[in-house]
Amino acid sequence: MNLPENLKYTKDHEWAEITKDEAVIRVGITDYAQDALGDIVFVGLPKVGVTVKGGETFGEVESTKSVSDVFSPVSGKVVAVNAELEGNPELLNTDPYGTGWICEIEIADKAEVAALMSSSEYASFIA
Repeated sequence: MNLPENLKYTKDHEWAEITKDEAVIRVGITDYAQDALGDIVFVGLPKVGVTVKGGETFGEVESTKSVSDVFSPVSGKVVAVNAELEGNPELLNTDPYGTGWICEIEIADKAEVAALMSSSEYASFIA
């Protein structure tokens, strides 16, 4: 299972990459999540400009097995989405931590970032 150490993780199986200026996070689903879902055939992206709340749904991922909600790791405003997923949802399977990112969120409360799990904490959680 691939769990990059530079990322933060949620109990809902999302990852968050904190940008260099620490004002924005890039969000996607974990390798564990994409493996459990199977072949992903559709990704419902949030709209740029929408305000999201940590722990609440902002999109969905549909696979050949099921439909799963995607939850925001933190509260804030969606500032970018990965439009490439609209035509290539399988990027979540092939490169969940790279080209398979879902959106970027401008962080409203940095304390929420501190509450996310480290790579080792997430590894223990899914074990």
